Amino acid sequence: MSRPKSDTASPRLPVRLPGAVAAGLWLLLLLTCLAVFALAARHSLEGLAPGFAGNYLAYGLLPRGGFALLGGAALGLAGALLQRTLRNPAADASTLGVGAGAQLALGAATLFAPTLIAEARSVVAFIGGGSALLLVLVLARNRNYDPVTMILCGLVVSLVCGALSATLILAGGDYMLSLYLWGGGALAQTGWRNDAVLIGLLVAAGLAAFLLRRPLALLGLSDETAKSLGVSTAAIRLAAVLVATILATTVTAFAGIIGFVGLMAANLARLSGARTPGTLLLAAPLVGAVLLFATDAVVLAIEAVAGTTVATGAVTALVGGPLLLWLLPRLPQRATVPMAVSFRRLAQPRAMLLWLAVLTFVAALVSLLLMPDGAGVLTDPAAIAALMPLRWPRLLAGASAGAMLAVAGVVLQRFTANPIASPEVLGISSGAGLGLAVLLVAVPFAGTGAMLLATGAGSLAALAAILVFARAARLGPERLLLGGIAVASLAGAGVTLVMARGGPEASRLLDWMSGSTLRVTSSLALAEAALAVLLLPLAVLAHRWLAVLSLGGVTSRSLGLSPTRAGGLLVTLAAILTAAATLAVGPLSFVGLMAPHLARSIGFARPKEQLFGAALLGAAIMIATDTAARSLAFPYQLPTGLFAALVGGPYLVAMLLRKPR
Repeated sequence: MSRPKSDTASPRLPVRLPGAVAAGLWLLLLLTCLAVFALAARHSLEGLAPGFAGNYLAYGLLPRGGFALLGGAALGLAGALLQRTLRNPAADASTLGVGAGAQLALGAATLFAPTLIAEARSVVAFIGGGSALLLVLVLARNRNYDPVTMILCGLVVSLVCGALSATLILAGGDYMLSLYLWGGGALAQTGWRNDAVLIGLLVAAGLAAFLLRRPLALLGLSDETAKSLGVSTAAIRLAAVLVATILATTVTAFAGIIGFVGLMAANLARLSGARTPGTLLLAAPLVGAVLLFATDAVVLAIEAVAGTTVATGAVTALVGGPLLLWLLPRLPQRATVPMAVSFRRLAQPRAMLLWLAVLTFVAALVSLLLMPDGAGVLTDPAAIAALMPLRWPRLLAGASAGAMLAVAGVVLQRFTANPIASPEVLGISSGAGLGLAVLLVAVPFAGTGAMLLATGAGSLAALAAILVFARAARLGPERLLLGGIAVASLAGAGVTLVMARGGPEASRLLDWMSGSTLRVTSSLALAEAALAVLLLPLAVLAHRWLAVLSLGGVTSRSLGLSPTRAGGLLVTLAAILTAAATLAVGPLSFVGLMAPHLARSIGFARPKEQLFGAALLGAAIMIATDTAARSLAFPYQLPTGLFAALVGGPYLVAMLLRKPR
């Protein structure tokens, strides 16, 4: 795990508070939260039988409060170790894919090896979270471990793990759905066992952090300086990352994903006066303990008064998302290596476009006429007539959605000059999910038109938040992606809170998140096709803007094109395309990432050619994945969007692993 030379790991923060003042404020917050926790616990115990109330207090509420303090301390120490070791103030278990990897491993073990959950739950979570973090580090190595790139890679790994977890949930039914709700972060306890484990783990991790404090201080210089002083940088980083991963995955194993606590704790500890690695490693666990306890005290009060379940992890994400937005302008900049991009150019792009159109038509024809189990082609006219009303709507909706996502991906990749930019990464899809969640809470059985308006409003709201913040913070296109990550975390937290309510809206949201085209109606399919016919030509008309914007801001202005205005209009178009597409195939297809990159790799170098090529490839990908999703597990139907994500995730990983050239 060798690392390049870098500047300090600390972001450019405002003036820190004096230590005594900061300590007093944190103590006041803790005392206030203790009072809130006591009042909420008293309210929860009212009306219970005396014997049951005593047991609930001793083995339910008090262990929960203790776990909040201990779990927050563990996450705070993990965040401080990761940020110092990786020289990245935005590093955390939730931003580097550790939590998502641990949840995936726990879900797989629950479904296929339940005895492991009973006997080695923490080990399973560590294997999943550690594997995800290792993959992120491998992916980011080609870009010199740049902080922005590491967070982007962490998001990609989290999306892939989320797609796999959703597949397991759908395969396991209602039992696995409860695992998804638990994964949102639930601190409810049934005894003191988990608290005892965390106490022992914190003692061991604290001792390890104490021994690592001086080597970590030297890592703030450069690798060459540290090595000249006799420090093995690779060994120190490996030890620190292992300790942080064990801490984070153990908390995940016991309580689900508690997002952004480590991120908040380490940075707030710096604001509170922690200037050296030793004081940071001491202050971050204390701050993390207060943060998680305060959040859970508020959650417990809401549950006691409103009588509804609230995911503590989702609430921490609601707070951590804005903090990540605040950190973006302050992340240290490093010299990065461009990602691998093919500059091959076709001599006759129109001929290739014609071949792609023929390929897409043949794929659609095969999809319509293929036997249900995929073993042959239908020849009986009666069978064809019976299946056609079931197949053509999902085929038309999937192809239209694939084309729109692909064009949206071209716009975003061209505008940000980043080949991993896509509607999924920019947070637009998550915004569509939040808009749909809000609608379903108000109208659980809303129709297609209302759902389309809700997803469109959510996408535009997410886009507006990203653009307003990016403009205010003067962020470049690449860091605009990190703004999308923060907005995506906020929207995802809102969706999780709605899912935790249960009811019909939870099942409809899960169905949408999986990207299932099984229930696509003819009206929705025709609406998707009409939107594609209306919106795709607008993107083609703007191909000159994309070509000029790729020349840089100065050149664009000299040619009479405002990068801010043109870029805003283009990204708005991408948001509308995404909102229309996600209504049919869900938020996790990765078509918006795969199709533009495939088109560029084939040789469609100019924006206009790439737009046409990506649209055809996006439609073909969705047709192929829809056919495979309904045939491979016949008579069971796999969700088309998730199946596409399972194909696109490994493709993206392979793309990032390619050496730059």
